[in-house]
Amino acid sequence: MRSRGTDLDESDVRVRPRRGGSRPRTKQRPAYAGAVEGFVTGVNRGRYDVLAEGRAVIAVTARELGRGGVVVGDRVRLVGDLSGARDTLARIVSVAERETLLRRSSEDTGGVERALVANADQLVVVTALADPEPRTRMVDRCLVAAFDAGMDTLLCLTKSDLAPAEPFLAGYDPLDVPAVVTQRTESQIVGLDGEGGLRELLAGRISVLMGHSGVGKSTLVNALVPHAQRAVGHVNAVTGRGRHTSTSAVALALPGGGWVIDTPGVRSLGLGHVDVADVIAAFPDLAEITTACPRGCTHLAGAPGCALDVALARPADPRLAARVESLRRLLSSRLGEDEPARRPEGTA
Repeated sequence: MRSRGTDLDESDVRVRPRRGGSRPRTKQRPAYAGAVEGFVTGVNRGRYDVLAEGRAVIAVTARELGRGGVVVGDRVRLVGDLSGARDTLARIVSVAERETLLRRSSEDTGGVERALVANADQLVVVTALADPEPRTRMVDRCLVAAFDAGMDTLLCLTKSDLAPAEPFLAGYDPLDVPAVVTQRTESQIVGLDGEGGLRELLAGRISVLMGHSGVGKSTLVNALVPHAQRAVGHVNAVTGRGRHTSTSAVALALPGGGWVIDTPGVRSLGLGHVDVADVIAAFPDLAEITTACPRGCTHLAGAPGCALDVALARPADPRLAARVESLRRLLSSRLGEDEPARRPEGTA
């Protein structure tokens, strides 16, 4: 009789079979030499609308890409059934390096970061001059997000028949942001066509339209792209806010060349992914002033030696105060500082 633990051979050892079969795992990925290039035009519950070889194809992602790794505007490579026929699926196997990436965070001080659109070169910030009232803080957030993404910006002001555009545009003169002003009539949208019109400013580019619900984004898209059929919402008479009509981003080809990407109406745009220095850099007129600030300055109201306070104390353009207030509100949110409470009118 053999003593326990001695004189063992291979017959005494039980080998547990490897789960998932006997095929060993490897870090080497298939080359997919026959993969076809495509452009992602829409995302819907794990399915991707892709334009490949002139055909609209429905695709899923390969396992190695994980979830959430593909967004509208991505340039991808596909394998599988590329016929575009009903009930067929292709597979996205790789995503090309992105030239730009528009992102948002769930909070200003961090939170979950989400990619919105890839490879767009222009962010069109759509805001109504009335009904709903323009919100400069949202516009400023869009400008910062575009700066972070490396995108150009364009202001598109709608409903100019309800309010003049000049007072609003005056606040953005120091930034040299191009702007187009539109209004809807019974027969057309004024400001859409002609020299300097919106159609001309979008031609040949990949542009993202972003703004609050109810400002007229879908109306513009339907006019720019025949048969787009984007749902048009209305502004709530009680809250003054629009109803979400677009539920996901979609890229639409412009008849004259280029793409326009319609995004869902946004209520907030967190900047937790943007460095504080980049928030300031998005306001070049104020960034130049802050170069005179002492090292470590927060640039918030009352910061010791802040050059912004010095500039405000001097006789200057009255618009400067509004610009500084906007920057400081963004910085306060980004730094997690509490903004000073505003006293109701008529109180001491």
